[in-house]
Amino acid sequence: MNAPRGKTPSQPTFRVPRFKNVNDCDRPVGLTDLLEIGSTVDLPCNIGQFVRLSSRSGSRVSRPHRAYRQVVLSMSVVMLLAAGAAAQEDKKTDDDKPADPDTGESTVEEKTLGILPNPLQKYGVKFAATYIGEAFGNATGGLKQGAIYEGRLNLAVDVDLQKLVGIDKLTFHANMFQIHGDGLSRSNLQNFFVDSGIEALPSTRLYEAYFEKQWGAKKVSLKVGQLAADSEFFNTKYTDVFTNASMGWPAITSLDLPSGGPSPPLAAMGARLLVNVTDQLSLLGGIFDGDQAGPGSGDPQQRNRYGVNFRVNDPPLLLGQIQYAWNNKKGDPNLTGQVKLGGWRHFGSFADQQLASNGVSFAAPGTSAEPLLLAGDIGGWAVFEQQIYRVPHSDDRGIGVFARAAGAPADRNLIDLYADAGLEFIGLRDDRPDDKFGIAAGYAHVSKRAQALDADYRTLVNPSWPIRSFEGLLTAVYQYQIRDGWTVQPNFQYIVHPGGGATLPVGPLAGKILKNASVFGLRTTLKF
Repeated sequence: MNAPRGKTPSQPTFRVPRFKNVNDCDRPVGLTDLLEIGSTVDLPCNIGQFVRLSSRSGSRVSRPHRAYRQVVLSMSVVMLLAAGAAAQEDKKTDDDKPADPDTGESTVEEKTLGILPNPLQKYGVKFAATYIGEAFGNATGGLKQGAIYEGRLNLAVDVDLQKLVGIDKLTFHANMFQIHGDGLSRSNLQNFFVDSGIEALPSTRLYEAYFEKQWGAKKVSLKVGQLAADSEFFNTKYTDVFTNASMGWPAITSLDLPSGGPSPPLAAMGARLLVNVTDQLSLLGGIFDGDQAGPGSGDPQQRNRYGVNFRVNDPPLLLGQIQYAWNNKKGDPNLTGQVKLGGWRHFGSFADQQLASNGVSFAAPGTSAEPLLLAGDIGGWAVFEQQIYRVPHSDDRGIGVFARAAGAPADRNLIDLYADAGLEFIGLRDDRPDDKFGIAAGYAHVSKRAQALDADYRTLVNPSWPIRSFEGLLTAVYQYQIRDGWTVQPNFQYIVHPGGGATLPVGPLAGKILKNASVFGLRTTLKF
């Protein structure tokens, strides 16, 4: 789940010379480049692309790149030293299984329709297939009103190499997407809180592909390969019912990090280390290639069209998180909860949100064609989740609340402050144990430096130029299970100040006021 990444062929494009990538000429050529030789891609007038395309990732083997490789090796050494760790007691929920990006459930143990054959499961090979189809429409607000249909087929394979070839506690997971249809946020809304977690440009692409090694009965684990971060970092289990993308991978990371960060539909090469220090305390760290699409103009999904660029030489992205849970053992009569504190550090160069390389505003007549580049980016987050009611004789059914908050520097990020919160009601009725209902609200603040650029346009270009402020989200979703493996989700979203209240200050639609939008949707999910 993620914020806007793409455009449709019908979407207007424009050229912005100041955002030409400064390191594109010496980057390695990937498979996607070979497939796309001779093509050109213009910058889409899509909210969020301004900040993503202004994030610079050099391709030379810099000190951060060398550190990237050294950290991967160090993580492997730590794993070997932890091989004798003690076994971990059973938890109420198992967060170590590969997560289905469509539902958040385990791809190994989730309930299905039972249609897909799995003749090799006894040998440790399991296949999974999930299809999501949904219709969304905005009756009011946004850039224009209308409705769309979009869908995504997710094909996954999980291999237990201990069963297959006798390698102890080593597994392999991979999945691919077939994405089709339009996207309401990129076509109609131009907003930060993308209405759907599956919204992306139509394509067939590889998503994740990684090995995971565990030691000490899940006490320690290491993942290496092409990874997503949204299922483990900055997440909460009480957002799985929501369709809005930011309820998964929040808008602040999706908009501030190059190519949206390691999240659907673009995973990144890297390594993730999890250490369960105790049954309650865990440490989570990851190092990823810092721009999985690679530098260049245009939409990141077009630069990494098939998910097989496998880039490893961009300035790295580091993610870290410490998490503490309570009452999380099976059979514990008390209500479970968890707190997570984490953050990111990116070693690339990022464009100032207001100033050009000659130190004047982009709105000024004498502005440079290149942005002022700033070294690196950082950000931090906090997550709180708590079960406030539990159905008797059940671990997971009940009511849970969550809250998340994050911040980042205002000079190099479009979003400098983010928060969301909500409640999820899970299986409250004994005759509907798998139904869910959720309500949530979100807030994304446009950074002061980006607002200063709007103010410059008001002063120097047009006295009625709008100044972006924040975007808000109110959403409600009900998930009705028709049978095992088949659910439908009617949902409503109210978007306050889409895009902060206006379009980007560049392009053919620059400075257009965007009114509050009412979005209605219906999603169906089939697990075969």
